[in-house]
Amino acid sequence: MLIAGFPAGAWGTNCYLVAPAAGEECVIIDPGHQAAQGVEDALKKHRLKPVAVVLTHGHIDHVASVVPVCGAHDVPAWIHPADRFMMSDPEKALGRSIGMPLMGELTVGEPDDVRELADGTELRLAGMEFSVAHAPGHTKGSVTFRMPEAADIPQILFSGDLLFAGSIGRTDFPGGSHTEMLESLARVCLPLDDSTVVLPGHNQQTTIGRERATNPYLQGLAAPRRGM
Repeated sequence: MLIAGFPAGAWGTNCYLVAPAAGEECVIIDPGHQAAQGVEDALKKHRLKPVAVVLTHGHIDHVASVVPVCGAHDVPAWIHPADRFMMSDPEKALGRSIGMPLMGELTVGEPDDVRELADGTELRLAGMEFSVAHAPGHTKGSVTFRMPEAADIPQILFSGDLLFAGSIGRTDFPGGSHTEMLESLARVCLPLDDSTVVLPGHNQQTTIGRERATNPYLQGLAAPRRGM
């Protein structure tokens, strides 16, 4: 499997290109602010052909390059319906203090082909499987994408802004909820095998086992379960 990732834009948000191997079809995850050129460079370097864009949530740092990327390659974008409005109205999603300074440099809107994700969806794209889990907390429509273990490759969780190495996503934006975030962590992350690799929107790669042992949020959630 090939996973090519790079940080883009003012927030350094990671965009991922995922393919069975170089020279094959790929899926693009979270082409955010100023990510379009990085996507094109990665496609050329690895000789990849995109078939879809999938989005962990709708904040501008994860979706700002969706329109040019989808338009250049005539591919659909997948997003949870609760976050779809954010592609056209990032200011409403982030609030004026964050959204307004960026509005002059962005071309907002939806690509021509938008498809909606639902909890439990099994996406089969570019010869790969992605299990979708609705994980609200950071936004109402946040999702994770889980790829199953294959051969010598461990299970992989693209967590978006749900789980980071040692931390979790912010819940102070419109639509955020700390209670929902904890519920999503307990439902989506805690049941996964320790070997599951977590690829977050920023910070370093980690595993569920490492987070279960060191992340104070997962530790707090796991403690009541151990006492049952």
